[in-house]
Amino acid sequence: MATAVGNRAQIKTERMLVTVIKMRVIGRLHDQRLTIDRRRWISAALAACLAVAALAGCDVERRQSDAELGLNPQQAAGRKIYDNYCDRCHRPYSTKGKKGPGLKGLFQRQYLPLSGLPANDDRVGEIIRYGRHEMPGYSQTLNPQDLQDLLAYLHTL
Repeated sequence: MATAVGNRAQIKTERMLVTVIKMRVIGRLHDQRLTIDRRRWISAALAACLAVAALAGCDVERRQSDAELGLNPQQAAGRKIYDNYCDRCHRPYSTKGKKGPGLKGLFQRQYLPLSGLPANDDRVGEIIRYGRHEMPGYSQTLNPQDLQDLLAYLHTL
């Protein structure tokens, strides 16, 4: 009788051990499935990000040299000033803006798009010197010659 009870206890222990092993194996399989699902999700997200980046880059053109644009020395100097101070907020060859409006055709319009001021050297120079809304003023940064060079470049846009 004692051996029968011992056998039952041993069988019960073995069943419990088999159950624990099965649970671990199933758990590992579940973890592997989750890992595979995570990898697939990460791959899909990465592919989507790359697609968005590629589409966003579609309107980007190769930057032309000063010679290709036909800039004279004053306009080329103005372009350098533009690159240093203006390019972070304004797109030169687009009407789309970044933080500020795009500047393509700035002087071809009769009035400036946001302010409604006349599109001439005096008004644009004033905005550059003193700033406007979110745009900082550059009167302490640019000397009169820099301002003239920058205006000469803006006329080419």
